[in-house]
Formats: sequence, structure tokens, C-alpha cells
Amino acid sequence: MDLTQLLQKMQIRDSLTPSDTCSVTAVLTHICKRLEVEDETEKRVLIQKDIAEFFDLAPLDWLFPDVNTDLRDAYLSLLSALTKYAALPLCDTDSGCLPANSYEDIPNKAQAVCTSLLALTVRMQKAVENQSNPPVKSLAQTVSPVLCIFSITHLQEQPWTNAASRRSALQLLTSAVGMTGRRSVQELLSGDEDKKGVLGPVLDTLQPELTKENWKRNQAVKHVFSWMLVQVGRPYLTEYLERVFPPALLISDDYRTENKVLGVHCLHHIVLNVPAADLRQYNRAQVLYHALFNHLYTFEASLLQVVLPCLADLISVLETPSSHAGLPRKPNRFDDVLRHVLTYMEMEHKIDLRRVYASNLVLFIERMGIVIIRHLKRLERVIVGYLEVSDAPEEKTRLSILDALQKTLQIAWPRMEKRIGTLAQCLLRFLVDISSDSLSPQLKEQLMSKASHCLLLLNHCSKGKLQTLLMEVDSSCVPDRVLKCIQQVTAAALYEENHQMI
Repeated sequence: MDLTQLLQKMQIRDSLTPSDTCSVTAVLTHICKRLEVEDETEKRVLIQKDIAEFFDLAPLDWLFPDVNTDLRDAYLSLLSALTKYAALPLCDTDSGCLPANSYEDIPNKAQAVCTSLLALTVRMQKAVENQSNPPVKSLAQTVSPVLCIFSITHLQEQPWTNAASRRSALQLLTSAVGMTGRRSVQELLSGDEDKKGVLGPVLDTLQPELTKENWKRNQAVKHVFSWMLVQVGRPYLTEYLERVFPPALLISDDYRTENKVLGVHCLHHIVLNVPAADLRQYNRAQVLYHALFNHLYTFEASLLQVVLPCLADLISVLETPSSHAGLPRKPNRFDDVLRHVLTYMEMEHKIDLRRVYASNLVLFIERMGIVIIRHLKRLERVIVGYLEVSDAPEEKTRLSILDALQKTLQIAWPRMEKRIGTLAQCLLRFLVDISSDSLSPQLKEQLMSKASHCLLLLNHCSKGKLQTLLMEVDSSCVPDRVLKCIQQVTAAALYEENHQMI
């Protein structure tokens, strides 16, 4: 079937050959009208197939003649009509979520649209590679934002996608990247030193749907926004800060936990990829700090897991190093957050929350440095309490707490000597408990190794006093594995002592 026969099949009445009077703009306009008036699903699928075949058969010089405003508008209208066919149903409820069965026909529609758009992008790429038609590059840049938004909408694992539709969306996105002459999605969005990316036009397109009134109507918008945002890093993200910061903050302020997590994830990426001076401008960082601190009162582990690292990085932006070396460091936001965290850790009994708190504790100890000595009393109580409670079979909490204790001993060693009794007793009791637990050999070895290292650090902090106490332990009252750990600690301490004397 040649192009003339295909145009007749598509009910385009002009019987003349395309090279004569039947312009591509007229054909595209006719196709758009057919897509708009056709309601039956089966006929829409046939039209989609005809469109894909149309782009495969049409000559490049006819598809992409001299690029002008009319031609750009025609292609944009066609893309709008195609993508509208696979658009998600709008949600008018406050939750912003529809039942999964509301999207059951979307994957097949998305596949059909991807087939048509993929045929277009392949031909457009060939035209771009043809040096005799350079204006096509600007046309490719014009249509790429629409292609990006559509493909990313159906690229992620969501209720409106399946494996086949995700593969088709990935093919389309990859083809869109090649069509614009870029090497990756990141470069397509952020651009390079010579040419801007398409993130600006994409954000302009999404902006009306990212307002307080509309962002929940289309469930895909927040996922498209977050996916694209995290693809753009330094130094390109700074240019778009005013357009990405408000939507991210808006999503993080929702009452649904999954939206809060998504929003904080976006905000953390902004904190990591925008210069501190820009974050502090217009009081943005302070506003963000208060918003994140309010999330610390949650009892959702998934939210805390993203909030605590984000806070640690944000406070590093807010709290500039003191210029007066040697002067006592005043309490700051690190102290406020750690005080809050330790308070909640002491009274927390849920295993998932204890794991989150413990895994992020060492991060704050590292960031605070020597001023962690302000919190040693409460920190000691938390460490002792958490080592006493097992979260088998993985023991993630106690592994993290041992890391926190190790970091504390390394940083605050001048103040640890008077705490040797409590901590050494706790660690020895921990070793005895672990030796009798039914854990995997690898995990048991890892726990005992970390505890032994903490005992060795305690010995350094106490200037060898712990070594003397350990050597007096009655071997008949200690399990063999624990006795072996004690012997390793004392032997290592003796070796280091002798080595220093030499």
C-alpha cells in the first residue's frame, strides 16, 4: 500500500498525490479531526494503526517541509489528540486516588498511542540526521516536552500501567532522546553548555496542574514531576528553583503519607542539588526546615526514613560554620532535632520506627561532631536500651546502634571514660545474649565483631582501665564465644600498648 492508498483508506478525500497539493498540514489537521470525533474504541485503535503506517510510508521531505508556525501547530495538535486518548480519568475526591479498575483500559490505549508516536519520532530522527533539513531540529525540540510527559506518565509502575505499556513508553522516551540528538534523558531535560533542555517547557506544561486546587485531579502529575525533577542535578536545577520548590513543598504538606514521602523526596533532591545561598534566599530554607520538623511528630516509618536525612542535609545549609575558632559552639538546629529524636527513641516500642531512628542516628552524630557531648547522657540511655531489645532475625536496629556507639566513642572519647562501667556492662551482656540467640552465623559474627570493636574503643577512652577489668573476668562463667571476643580485645590492647612502648 502506497501513501495515496493509505490516505484514501484514512478517508482523506483528496485524490491528488501528496507531492502535488495535498500538504502534510492538511493531512495532520484531518487526522486530528477524526481522532476528536471518533468515540468507538475499536475504530480509534484502527486509526492509531493507520497513523503509525502513515508516518512509516510518507516521504521525509513531505512530512517535514519548511518548518513554519502552521506546521508546528499541526504537529502539536496531533500529539495532543493522540495523548488525550490515553489520558487518565480525573479525580474529584479529596484523596486524589481512584480505584484501580478505573484505569483498566489505559495500558492498552497507551500502547496504541506509543506505537503511533514512536513511528513519528523514528522518522523525525532520520530527518534530523539529514543535514539538508536543519529546521527539523527545532521542530523536534518543540514536540519533545509532550513526548516526555506522556512517556514518563506510562513509564513508572503505577495502577494505570502494565509491563507491556511500560516497555512501549520506555521505547518512546529513548526514541525522543535520540530524535533531539541528546545522549540521555538527563541531558534532554537539563541541556548542556550549548543548548537548554526541555525541563522549562515541561514545567510550563505541568504548572497549571501543580496548583493547590488541581494537583490531585490527575494522579500521574505528581509522579511525572518527581521523576523528572530527580533527573536534573547541579548546576542546572538552580535555574528552575522557583518553579520546582513550591510544588514539592505542596506535595509534602498533604495529609496522605505517600504524598508526604514523595514531596520530601523531591525536596531532598533540591537541597542536595541547589547551592546553599539560593536555598537561603527569600527564607526558603527556613520555611522548609519548619515544614520538615513538623513531620518528626509522625508515627509513619516510611516518612521518617526520608525526613531525617533531608533534615540533616538541610541543617548543614542553615548552620554555617563558626568563624571564631576555639569559641564554644552555640546550640543550633542540630541540637533541637537530635534532642527531639532521642526523646522519641527512648519511648518508642514499634520495631519499624526503632529501625528508622537507629539507622539515622549515626548521621546526626557525624554531622554534630564533638558537640555531641551535650547529649551524651540521653544518648547513653538510648544506646543501652536499644542493645537490650532484639529485632531478630535481621537485627538491623542493634547493628545501627552499634555503629552509632562506635562513632560516638571515636568523636567524644575525652568524655567517655566515666561512662565505661555502664557501656562495658551493656556490651558484655549483649555479647552473652547474642551468643545464645538462634541467628545466622554471619549475622552473629557481624554483631559480635562490632561489639568487640566498641569494647576496644572503650579501652582506649579509659586509658587501658577496661583491659584490666576484662582480664579479671572468670572464664568459667562466660560462654566460649564471648570469652573469645574478650581475649581478642585484651590481646589487641596489649599489642598496641607494647607497640607504643617500642
